[in-house]
Amino acid sequence: MTTCTPRAAWGNLLRRLHFYIGLFVGPFIFFAALTGTLYVATPQLENALYHHALHADAVGEAQPLAAQIAVAEKVAGSDLRLHAVRPGLEKGETTRVMFADPALGPSEHRAIFIDPVSLEERGDMTVYGTSGILPLRQTIDYLHTSLMLGNPGRLYSELAASWMWVAALGGIALWFFTRPKRRINNRFQNRRRLHVILGWTLLGGMLLFSATGLTWSQWAGGNVDKLRAEMNWLTPQVNTQLSGAPETMDEHAEHHGHHAGMTMPEMPVEPSLFDSVLQAARQAGIDANKLEIRPPGMADRAWTVTEIDRGWPTQVDAVAVDPHSLKVLDSTRFMDFPLMAKLTRWGVDFHMGILFGLANQLLLIAFGIALCVLIIWGYRMWWMRRPAKSSADPVQTLYQSWMALPLWGRGVTLVTGVLLGLALPVMGVSLALFIVIDWLRWRAASGVSLAGTSVK
Repeated sequence: MTTCTPRAAWGNLLRRLHFYIGLFVGPFIFFAALTGTLYVATPQLENALYHHALHADAVGEAQPLAAQIAVAEKVAGSDLRLHAVRPGLEKGETTRVMFADPALGPSEHRAIFIDPVSLEERGDMTVYGTSGILPLRQTIDYLHTSLMLGNPGRLYSELAASWMWVAALGGIALWFFTRPKRRINNRFQNRRRLHVILGWTLLGGMLLFSATGLTWSQWAGGNVDKLRAEMNWLTPQVNTQLSGAPETMDEHAEHHGHHAGMTMPEMPVEPSLFDSVLQAARQAGIDANKLEIRPPGMADRAWTVTEIDRGWPTQVDAVAVDPHSLKVLDSTRFMDFPLMAKLTRWGVDFHMGILFGLANQLLLIAFGIALCVLIIWGYRMWWMRRPAKSSADPVQTLYQSWMALPLWGRGVTLVTGVLLGLALPVMGVSLALFIVIDWLRWRAASGVSLAGTSVK
């Protein structure tokens, strides 16, 4: 067994782990960065592409929501359930009447766009999620989150989010461990300089996007929600039960598509109630122009009016309104959210490029491009330093680097790896695959070494 100092052993371990993450997970991080950049770069393109549906031409007094909904229902047909209405309250903006269509996927709704003044139908298309994105960005979003493969494809984005923060912190740690070598001015150190500069520059963003990405993930997201619930960090939700009983809601239910599997009796919706419920919400302090009115799906539930303006300053207050008495039964105010719930809201909105408007977009576009360059440059460094032939040095394996650590170091890394694997299951499974592949490589390298020794 090759012996080395503890500092060198830790450096070897970090180097091999960083190499494996870059080699095997790097392509997934690259694709997530590329598609994420496309997503945040296209709101203006989507607005131009669907300008006719999003913008109204008529000038004058807006018609009641009931009249707008009646037009939308004629277009959609009587077999679809009315899901929600997003009124066009700003000048030149259309009203979005959304229907639950069983032919669509989770979090997707059929939207009829109505001119609130002339009652002209301006568009008919699928919208997605709380953000209400249209088909162009919906396609990009599906590429970004799941490679357009549905739930199985979400493993790719979770893999990227699980390892990106490790790659970032590991790269910084490796930079500290190799400080003495950087005094030597050679070609490799010069090539490495750009990789290091980008790594330091992008560190905060990589940590932020890992954290926010994991909150959306399929497996780790559940563990994150459990932790937030234990720490009282969950986003408050309005209680919609007319009986007043406590209610537990999953704030990620729509994003995960959980609502698609719910069974509930069909509830007739009276269109005139939309105007009355909106007026009650206005009197209760709901003053944003971007909001959603949602009727209940069950008889013992209240209507909800929710602000959906995710820009700065954040407007996401909500109220529950009794449809019989038009009294506000419950409300949530963003100013009263726990600090961690506020940070989560801001982090997610920043991740999506909407918190600070155009500045947010430009910053994320620059970040995404720089992250892609960082990964490509890392591959270039590896390619320039790749061995001319297969090396039989066992020290080049992750397993042997780990074995060279002090006993306490092996214990700490083992416990840390197990805990992270339990908290982030996709990381745990991929780490196990790393170890198996690396152990086989170590066995092969050791076999070559032993064979060479026996000949001599």
